[in-house]
Amino acid sequence: MINIFLVDDHDIVRFGIRSLLDKEKDIKVVGEADNGEDAVKQCRALEPDMVLMDLDMPGLGGMEATKRILHHCPDTRVLFLSMHKDNALPAKVMETGAWGYITKDAGPQQMLQAIFKVHSGQKFLTPEMAQQIAISRCGGDSQNPFEKLSQREMEIMLMLTRGERVLDIAAKFNVTPKTVNTHRYRMFDKLGVSGDVELTRLAIKHNVISSDI
Repeated sequence: MINIFLVDDHDIVRFGIRSLLDKEKDIKVVGEADNGEDAVKQCRALEPDMVLMDLDMPGLGGMEATKRILHHCPDTRVLFLSMHKDNALPAKVMETGAWGYITKDAGPQQMLQAIFKVHSGQKFLTPEMAQQIAISRCGGDSQNPFEKLSQREMEIMLMLTRGERVLDIAAKFNVTPKTVNTHRYRMFDKLGVSGDVELTRLAIKHNVISSDI
């Protein structure tokens, strides 16, 4: 039996995934959360075999939540389920210790395939995504400037483009606002932008975030 914990800030998404998983005799959904903070707290208590983790959520995002969950529950395997297809994000996500990444437009069979592969000890990425990541890591030419960002810079970028304040971001990461701003301005320099508005426009242009945020 695979004990799975669901994390997504959209109720209808969690309902759809749970409806699919409840039909599988070898899978049991042991809990749900609609934010990263609650996910960390519940997973520490439940120690599930696997977490299906959303990437972009208000407050504590999926990458930071994953790092905190794995710190307390190192045997838990995290599979990301996100609407983002661009390889700049999956590459950073896999650096958190996650075991796989699939997009929300994946069919039910691909999701189940990912779950069973990860549970058996295999990493899971679609062939196309794996190829893109491999090319970017080997220094291949890329048109996406967001691949230059560190994992922490990518997390802060997602929060800034949602309109979150520096003070609130600092509180989520337990750091000072000065530290967040250091990451912020370093990120601006790497991307060649001068502020949050330009950052958001560039992220939309490169499909790193959705245009309907």
